[in-house]
Amino acid sequence: MGPSGRFWRGVVFALAGATLWGFSGACIQFLAENYDISSAFISAVRAAVAAVLFAAFALATRREALLSLVGSAAARPTLVLFGVGLYLSQITYAVSVALTNAGTATVLQATCTVFVMLFTCLRARRLPQLTDFAGLVCALVAAALIATQGDWGVIVLPVAGLVWGIANALSEALYIMAPQRLFDHWDRLAIIACGMVIGGVASLLVWLAGEGVVALLATDAGPAQAASAAGAGGSAASVSAAVVPTLLADIFGSGGGFIPQLDAVGWIVLVGGVGVLGTFTAFGLFLYGVSLVGSVKGSLLGVAEPAGAMVIAALWLQTPFSAADWTGLLLMAAMIVLVSLSGRSSKDQRAGTPRGEAIG
Repeated sequence: MGPSGRFWRGVVFALAGATLWGFSGACIQFLAENYDISSAFISAVRAAVAAVLFAAFALATRREALLSLVGSAAARPTLVLFGVGLYLSQITYAVSVALTNAGTATVLQATCTVFVMLFTCLRARRLPQLTDFAGLVCALVAAALIATQGDWGVIVLPVAGLVWGIANALSEALYIMAPQRLFDHWDRLAIIACGMVIGGVASLLVWLAGEGVVALLATDAGPAQAASAAGAGGSAASVSAAVVPTLLADIFGSGGGFIPQLDAVGWIVLVGGVGVLGTFTAFGLFLYGVSLVGSVKGSLLGVAEPAGAMVIAALWLQTPFSAADWTGLLLMAAMIVLVSLSGRSSKDQRAGTPRGEAIG
């Protein structure tokens, strides 16, 4: 496949992955609004599901490449950084959605593109290409229009939500940029599988440790606090919330138990919607696309998430398109055109061209 065909293949894969991210965001908001479920548990399940599926697929189809990558001492630090970035992107997004809403979290997530472009230009000691900068403006405006429908009043942005949203954008920049050099020398699927496994292990460890700490804090609430809450008409939950620091409560809840009470619909949405489609499939498609088009263009294409979610809603749920939707869609199309023009000759695109073993 020639450079042009490889580039467009990357564009399609990255856009498909971003579309499924939009679907996962809606699933996370559904879970947060209808069940007493912590962000850490959502992240642990989605990361574990994706890790198992990626590991099984890589072992079945890329065993030699996977073992070669794992055996490379030089690649391990970058793989760990990549895996940690993947986990942080998931937990920070789940917390951001819980503290704000899916639309607000998506707008904040879109600022990832700014950080990727900034870090790339600083590393290369150059200004951004005009087409990339114009694409950035189109992507950010489009994401804001689609997520808010042009009504800025729907933005829910407490300070904690802003902090977690920016943390989500930075973590996404980390996992997009960290593996770029590995993509030049190693099998892409093996790299993604290793990153997902590392992220899955990290998510399980953090969830278990955090839930344990929160449970201890809730259990150890002193008699004076319990009496005070009872006297004020409070419940055990209010006592737990009072003794659990805000930062821990945002991630792990207030000590309601390790495993949340979910019905069949909740488990299907969590495992199938968030885990299989929104993580395994979405990250696999997106990261493979990024490995072909480069970090800057990949981050721009990732901002297409709300547009993809909008199209899915229109096709499956007959949700009508608003003027803001059409405007955002046109801006996304303009962004894709600008990215494709820049991709013909940019160094960023050449950095994504494989020199090692290709897949697919």
